[in-house]
Amino acid sequence: MPFIRSDEAVVYDIHGAHFTSYVSASTGSRDLAAWRGEIPAGTVAPVHTISHEEVFYVLSGRLRLTIDGETAELGAGDAAVAPAGATLGVTNRTDEPARMWVTTRLGLSAELANGETLAPPWAN
Repeated sequence: MPFIRSDEAVVYDIHGAHFTSYVSASTGSRDLAAWRGEIPAGTVAPVHTISHEEVFYVLSGRLRLTIDGETAELGAGDAAVAPAGATLGVTNRTDEPARMWVTTRLGLSAELANGETLAPPWAN
C-alpha cells in the first residue's frame, strides 16, 4: 500500500519515548522504515549500538545526539546521520518535548550497553 494515513500509524512506547511507525514491512515497504519519534522533556534514552545507518531530522524542539562520542545539539530543521555500527545516544535536556523523523533500512537492531539486543517493531 503506497499511502499510509496518520490514523493508520502504529504507536510504540519504549524507554519513555513514543515511536509512531508509518513505513515498515507491515505497511508494504521492502527496504526502508520511517517513523516519528517523540522524546519527552528530560528524557535520556539508553545508549545503544545500531546495526544499520539511521538518518534523523528534527521536526520540533531540541535534541542532543551523540554519535560515536561526537555530540551536537540539534533544533528544528537540523539533521544527522549515524552510520551502521555507531554508538548512539539521544537526550532531550529541555523542558519541552522534541519530535524527529527517522529513516533506516528494514531490519534495524540495537544493542544496549548491558548486551541486550532490541529489534524495534517500527523498523522491521
